[in-house]
Order: sequence, then structure tokens, then C-alpha cells
Amino acid sequence: MSRKKAEKTPENFYAQSYESAVPDWPGEIDYYQKYAAAVKAEGGWALEIACGTGRVAIRLAEAGVNLVGLDLSASMLAVAKQKSQELDNLRWVEGDMRSFQIDQTFLLTLIPGHAFQNLTSSEDQAACLECIKRHLSPGGKLIVHLDHMNLANMSWLGGLCKGESAVFKPAEEFQHPQTGNQVRTLLAWTYLPATQTAVLETVWEELDDSGGVLNRIEREPIFLHCVFRFEMNHLLSRAGFEVESVYGDFFQQLLGDESPSMIWVAKRT
Repeated sequence: MSRKKAEKTPENFYAQSYESAVPDWPGEIDYYQKYAAAVKAEGGWALEIACGTGRVAIRLAEAGVNLVGLDLSASMLAVAKQKSQELDNLRWVEGDMRSFQIDQTFLLTLIPGHAFQNLTSSEDQAACLECIKRHLSPGGKLIVHLDHMNLANMSWLGGLCKGESAVFKPAEEFQHPQTGNQVRTLLAWTYLPATQTAVLETVWEELDDSGGVLNRIEREPIFLHCVFRFEMNHLLSRAGFEVESVYGDFFQQLLGDESPSMIWVAKRT
């Protein structure tokens, strides 16, 4: 397959444009830096699960933290490797978050960006947490960023719970980092209440200067588990973690009814 043709696949398009389309959460990087600084001070290593193209990992490594980034997507890791060639304290590993094997232990593991929600069964969630625990040093910490399932604020989910049909709606627009063209994103959500699963369908339309569609790329549906507070608490306890904190944002506000996120900090017991 030629490079030109490969770049048009949904997986490659997503990898190339990910950081242009997905901004940081407010306060996110500074929050991770605080925990990573302790790892650096001890001369240990951190692990990022579902690292993607290195949005978080590269900045932590640039601050001097020894880090391994793990991701299932070869396309994502290819972009990450290209961006981090000068960093000798950063390694990339292709692997499944449920069953990876790395021959070292870590003082800190991060799962940013709601990535844990890609695990849609309790068996997969438990396997992931147990695998992480095996790779954590005694007393090592795990930080997991989840969406907070606040139905009052999440109109998209609340509407779907009422049985509304999924319709593609405009989302963010961004400039493609390679072509320079404007890209329009269209999203369609459905929700399966019995399994707490949100289904996301994505279409990208790459536009010319007059707004005409040059290229339309459809991504396979993504299935995301909607995790609730006490469900996550139970999962962590079951896997042998002690929950230290649950925050509602990266500024360490306690989780409340209106919180946009759940940031879990747990320690290997």
C-alpha cells in the first residue's frame, strides 16, 4: 500500500490529526507534572497507558521524567516516535492495556483522556487494573481520568436516554497539521443503557478554501463505557488498590454534582 493511500485510512488520519483535534483539559498537564516530579526525584520510571501520539508523555519526558508510553495503535505510536526522536528517557511499547508485559516496574501509571472507558466489560476493566498493579512498585500510584456521568449537564447523553435517534452533528473544526486544510468533524452518539455503553460514530470532512469537501473519512464506531463513581471505587478495591483521592477536575476540586471529570488517585496496597 502506498503512503498516500495509507494516510487516508481512518486510523492514520486520526493519528496524524489527533493533537490538533483534541486539546488538553484545563490544568491537566500541570497536574500530571506534580506526580511525575516525585518519580523524577527518585530516579524511577512512569508508565502512560493509551499514550496515543504522546500528547502527555512527551511533555513529561521533556521535563526529565523517565517514561514508557503504551498504546495499541501502531499508527499512533509511529507519530509519537517521530515527535520524540531526541528524547532518550522515553520508550514506546505497542500493547493491549489488558494484557501487556513490560520487564520493569513503575512508580506511577497514568491513564489520561478517558482511555479507560474503552474497556466495556467488567472483565476487561479488572484485567487492565490487575495488569497495572503487577507493573507498579509497592506503594506506586495510579491516576485515572474519566468522564463524570452527570446526566444533568450531559445533554447529549440525557437526550439519548430519552430515546432520541443518533444524528450527525457538527463538532470541533481544526487545521490538519500536514495538509493545512480545514477539517470539519461530525459526531453521532447512541447509548445502550443496559450496558452503560455510549457509541460514537465520527466523520471528518477535509475542506478546500471555498468550503468544498476534498476528502470524507468515516471512522468505525467507538464503544465507551460510562463509568459511575462507586463502580470505579469497587473496581479499584477489587484489584487491590487503595483510593487516595477523587477529584472533579485537575485543579483538585472535590468531586461534586456539577464536576466535569473524575480524577482517581489510587495506591498499590
